[in-house]
Amino acid sequence: MQVTAFSTPSCPEWRWRIVNYAGEIIEESHDLFPTISAAVASGTKRLVQMNVVDRSTAQRAYRTTSHLRGR
Repeated sequence: MQVTAFSTPSCPEWRWRIVNYAGEIIEESHDLFPTISAAVASGTKRLVQMNVVDRSTAQRAYRTTSHLRGR
């Protein structure tokens, strides 16, 4: 799993998000942080507390073109 930090133009403070390798959001903070490093540190602390194993499979980075070959 990965911890990412994000902000939006309407809310410039940072929040963290825990995402599995399939790209699914596992948990997201409601707290706001003044810096990206503070958000990632808090998210990492939460991920350690969760103590979960990511059994998801990563999504393919590409799509096959086999459907185009029969044309």
